[in-house]
Amino acid sequence: MPDLRGRHVFVTGAAGGIGRAVALQAAREGAVLHLTDVRPEPLAAVAEEVRSLGGRVAVAEPADLTDRDAVRRLAGRVTATSGAMDVVLNVAGISAWGTVRGLEHEHWRSMVEVNLMGPVHVIEELLPPMIEAGRGGQLVNVSSAAGIIGMPWHAAYSASKFGLRGVSEVLRFDLRRHRIGVSLVCPGGVDTGLVDTVRVAGVDERSRAFERARDHFRRRAVSPERAAEAIWRGVRRNRYWVYTSSDIRLLHWLQRCLPPAYVLAMRALNAGANGALPAVEQARRSDLRDGTGTAG
Repeated sequence: MPDLRGRHVFVTGAAGGIGRAVALQAAREGAVLHLTDVRPEPLAAVAEEVRSLGGRVAVAEPADLTDRDAVRRLAGRVTATSGAMDVVLNVAGISAWGTVRGLEHEHWRSMVEVNLMGPVHVIEELLPPMIEAGRGGQLVNVSSAAGIIGMPWHAAYSASKFGLRGVSEVLRFDLRRHRIGVSLVCPGGVDTGLVDTVRVAGVDERSRAFERARDHFRRRAVSPERAAEAIWRGVRRNRYWVYTSSDIRLLHWLQRCLPPAYVLAMRALNAGANGALPAVEQARRSDLRDGTGTAG
């Protein structure tokens, strides 16, 4: 896919962050956009921004991707309006971090429903028309560094992102005979504006350790625009692994090629993260050791 001019591009999570950035870049290159997000007002604002640039928006409609019927209705309108898509980008996602003690059942369930089943619903509805059209194309699934490595506090998030990685790994081969490429995007830190408001279950966000970790994240995070450039570069080259920063590329290489070095790096990362555990959790552990606390 040497260029996007006249190509039909479907983007989830288009109201902000990486989704907005990939949509704007595609618009500048002449793509016809089909946009969705769960937030109607920011989505409408992005659609208007695209049009102000001279871009084309065929559909801009809010939808809850966890609702399969809603995705089916949206996909039906998209296909009726423009036919099969050329590029489908599953960008939408949510994040909740926390220790095993801090995470609640709803955190685990919501991660899987939004970050895994949402893309699955989109794939179910939009990939069959692409296959039938016979024009080829590209499926882009945005996973995460947490879909590759064992990042601290990311168990629930990784459950969904490793799942999306598994779906992508199978489809990269299943869809090859239809000339549909698959790109698995594994961003590291991306400054989407949520850095200052991130909530981590079971972690004291006022602690110095947590503030240092957040500042470190902010310094190393790339912009959504830079992430979008990496994504579209990967699409043009039909790359499967797409990284938005060199640190994640290096960690993935260590994991595959130097497993002992990867283990040491992750142990060090987790040791640093443990410094941000709240005092109340540390006290609770002490009570349990002394026999004065209760489990559960």
